[in-house]
Amino acid sequence: MSSYQDLKEQAYLANMQLPKLNLVLFTFGNVSAADQQRGVFAIKPSGVPYEELSVEKMVVVDFDGITVEGDLRPSSDTKTHAVLYKNWPEIGGIVHTHSTYATAWAQAQRAIPIFGTTHADHLTADIPCAPPMEDEMIKGDYEYQTGFQIINHFKNLGLNQREVEMILVGNHAPFTWGKTAEKAVYNSAVLEAVAQMALLTEQINPAAPRLQASLIEKHYQRKHGAGAYYGQS
Repeated sequence: MSSYQDLKEQAYLANMQLPKLNLVLFTFGNVSAADQQRGVFAIKPSGVPYEELSVEKMVVVDFDGITVEGDLRPSSDTKTHAVLYKNWPEIGGIVHTHSTYATAWAQAQRAIPIFGTTHADHLTADIPCAPPMEDEMIKGDYEYQTGFQIINHFKNLGLNQREVEMILVGNHAPFTWGKTAEKAVYNSAVLEAVAQMALLTEQINPAAPRLQASLIEKHYQRKHGAGAYYGQS
């Protein structure tokens, strides 16, 4: 049995959630699960339909994107995942999709405003949208540079990736992450739902105001603060 069996199982199960949650069409997306101590992650193989996936087909690569185990070519987005894991050692899972509503906001090059409490239950900021990449970055090592486009946008905004676990890349699509691959998938589903709500909000009322600060604070803290009381202890 592979010494990475548990990691490959995590990646497989997380990837199989994407079609169930209607976050992917055909092969448009991938999930990875990382072992930060060993410096490796398991990721979906490139271009393989979800119905043909198995634990054995997951590809294990290191944080430089070099295959450690697996016969198939890893996702074309592997280098983006590798850059994020290497620079953000607290994360253990990453999801990239082209889900409809989140991708629409990315194509519009717009951050998603914090309009309501569903958004505030998960983060206290707008969901950021990194600008489209410069030509030189695109012409170079594109997927590798995509990782730095994400990291640099967080630095420019002064955001903490432990508190904001999602981003849109302008003219591209969303990325989410979390402590585990399972949490990264959860964040991807939340992002898609919030993106749809925000679009409908602006259609109903183009002048809709941002959520008031007191409600942002209340909803975030009741789930994530020191005195959190949402759910069962």
